[in-house]
Order: sequence, then structure tokens, then C-alpha cells
Amino acid sequence: MILISRFLWRKNATFAISRHYKRFDVFTEAEANKAAGKYDNTSIDFQVEFYKKEGLTPYSEAKLPITSDVPEGCVIIREHVPISNLFTCLWYNEVDRFTSRDQISFSTVRDKIRAKTDWMPYMFLDCERRNFVVQKHHLAELEMLAKRQPPPPPPLIGELPRKFSLEISNETVVSTPARKVPSKRGRDRRSSSRRHRKVVTGGKDLDSN
Repeated sequence: MILISRFLWRKNATFAISRHYKRFDVFTEAEANKAAGKYDNTSIDFQVEFYKKEGLTPYSEAKLPITSDVPEGCVIIREHVPISNLFTCLWYNEVDRFTSRDQISFSTVRDKIRAKTDWMPYMFLDCERRNFVVQKHHLAELEMLAKRQPPPPPPLIGELPRKFSLEISNETVVSTPARKVPSKRGRDRRSSSRRHRKVVTGGKDLDSN
């Protein structure tokens, strides 16, 4: 009831949806979809060109009180009345006829209905949507992100403790401790002790050097 009161009753609206958090223009949104590989580029270009012939223009302040041409369709708040039902139905028809990128077709459907009536959906700020909606990626987007991310590097074998094995690609690699190499200081100390060793013989000290 709080959401209905906040986004519908107080605005005298029957349909509410948030604006896109970054983009306001359909042409910019279409290019972003193409760059992200979210749909076939040729199909997106065909849809945008079709809407241009229908009267679609880039967003500007001249369109006020319309605040954006691109919604963030994560959440829709609507009253089930004929006008909002009609808008939803016509919007779905565009998604079915062209691409599934509903943000591209939203403004065209809105403008066609607005040209015949005084009805218009209310678009609220995306930061307000984030106050009550936890958004997650679509399953298809998660799979796409997983393909783009390189696999994590395997741990260094030298860091494994003694008598510890690691399986990589179905093969077992066992770390073995490295042989201890005497340090230079130790070698110098032993050689120095040999050089200065004394031998006692017949009551006389004989220097081994």
C-alpha cells in the first residue's frame, strides 16, 4: 500500500516505472545494447530506424514534462484499469514484433497513446527504486559474464607444504622439498677454518697452511 500511495495515488497515475539510472535517450540505449552484445545488432538497427520513421527523436528538454525516454524495467507499479492494461499490451506487442529489449520500444508506445489521450506513465528516479528493490542479473547475463571472466590461476606448487598433493586437470602434482644449498657465509666459514687449522705434532704447533 505504501508503494501504491507513493507512486500512483500521490501522482494521480495508473502506471509507474523508474527511469534508467544512466541513459535517457533511446538512440544511446540502442548503441549500448549493441556494444554489450545483448541482441543482434542488425535487428536493433532495424527497430530504431522503424521508430524514426514513426516520429522517434532523440531526447531533449523540449520533451518536458517527459523526463526520460528510457525506463529501468526492473519493477512496474500499475493499477489494473483499461488504459494501463492497453499500454502494457501494446508494449508487449512491440517486444514480440521486434527485439526483446523493451527499453527501446517503451517511449514509442507511450507517445502513441499520449497523442490520443492525456495519459502518461509516471517515471520516478532510479535511486527511489533501489530503496525497495534488490536487483540481480538475468540468468543469461550471468552466463555471459562467466564466459568473459578468465579462470582463476592455480596456486603455486612451491607454496605447498611437504607431503601435500594438488590435483590440476586430473593429474596429481606432489611438491618435493628443495635440497638445501649451503650459504656463502657457511662455505667461507668452513674454508676459513680449514685454512687456519693447526696440527700439534711432537710438542710443536705446525700450521697446516
